[in-house]
Amino acid sequence: MLKTFIGGLILGIAGVIGVLYAVPVVNQHRETSIIAVRPNGGNSERFHIGVPMDRIVVGAQGNTQPVPPGLEWPDLPLFEGMNAELFKIRNERDAVVGLAARVAADDSEGNFIEWVLHLPARGSAYVTMSAEPLEGGYRVGAMRHGTREYATLTGTMTERWVPLASANADSSQGRIELDVEFVGTFEELDEE
Repeated sequence: MLKTFIGGLILGIAGVIGVLYAVPVVNQHRETSIIAVRPNGGNSERFHIGVPMDRIVVGAQGNTQPVPPGLEWPDLPLFEGMNAELFKIRNERDAVVGLAARVAADDSEGNFIEWVLHLPARGSAYVTMSAEPLEGGYRVGAMRHGTREYATLTGTMTERWVPLASANADSSQGRIELDVEFVGTFEELDEE
């Protein structure tokens, strides 16, 4: 009886290990990055955000239609003139590849916009830019800091609003296009 129990236990453990090997419990998919190599060095990537479908959170004082509904934005002087948004970001194949947080503020030192792009398994990039658009409706900013694969990179990011093409669409529907250009920083090699 004891031999049968021990044999069954060993066969049961071997069977569970075999099933877990054949059918993985977690099968996470990482979307392939679409990176273009620049002729002058570095690389570039394009992302976009569909508005309103990719919007996760919108917070601002006096906002009559917060996302998600019922969100209560703090009514403190610290948050006056600030608008915070959280989005899903998509690559050129329209696949969701990460999250982006955008903070726009108007303070005593002027208007500014800050972006944080987070791409799982790749890292995060923190970008600041002026709130004043350039000719053509673009805003250009500089990468200030990065983590993981972005830790040793410097670069720029361009933000552009593209309204929905249909004639009957309201002006709050469209997409935000983000063009990111990164260049690796030069590090001197140790002679040893």
